[in-house]
Order: sequence, then C-alpha cells, then structure tokens
Amino acid sequence: MPALPPRLHQFCRTLLQIGLLILIWLAAVELSSTWLHGLPPTVTGIALALVLLGLGLLRREWLADGAGWLLREMLLFFIPVVIAVLQYGEVLQGRFVAIGLVIVGSTACVMLSTALAVDLVWKLEARWRKHGEDA
Repeated sequence: MPALPPRLHQFCRTLLQIGLLILIWLAAVELSSTWLHGLPPTVTGIALALVLLGLGLLRREWLADGAGWLLREMLLFFIPVVIAVLQYGEVLQGRFVAIGLVIVGSTACVMLSTALAVDLVWKLEARWRKHGEDA
C-alpha cells in the first residue's frame, strides 16, 4: 500500500488529533453534568487532559498538531459571536466602557492564571525529569 503524501498525512493526523480533543471535551461535559455539577466542563477537560498526560495514557504528540491548529484558527470561532453582538448594538449602547473594562480585566486574569499555570507545570516537569535522571 503506497504511503500518503506528506501534506495529506499531516492533514489526517491533525484531524484525528482534533477528534481526540473533542472526545476529551465530551468526556469533560459528561463528567461535569453527571458528577461535578459546580465545575465547568472547560476546567474538567483541562484537569482530565492533565491527569491523562501525567499518567502517560495520553502523549503530548497525540494532541500537538490538533491543538496548534485550533489555536491558530481561534479567531475564526469568534466571528459568529462578533456578528451576534453587532445585532444587539442598541442594547449595549452606553455600556461599552463597562463591558470594555470587564473584557480587559478578565483577559488580564486569564493571562496571569495561564502564566502561573505554565510556570507551575514547567517547574513540575523539570522536577520529574531530574527525578527520572537520578533514578
């Protein structure tokens, strides 16, 4: 059987990885709605992915291309939201400053919490690698 052309192989791998990310998301939605009622599925999904990665049941390479594509194309997913907001412009009039402050503040919180989480994971990973070399 002939090998797939490189671009088609890359496309199929990315598509399968996006499918795996969707499966993790669906599992997180089910966990959140069934057992973890107060926890949003996004948080549950991140925790689930971290647990699976930590246990070695999921490898980083299995998600890298799909996650990279989703991050690169993220703006595409916000276009319908922007159009919906534009339809309700008269409702939002006079509240743009407050909404802007909430958006800027929440973005800053997300950036800070992401930076802290990445720093923590980086340190834990370095400790695990050092522990593995010592053994």
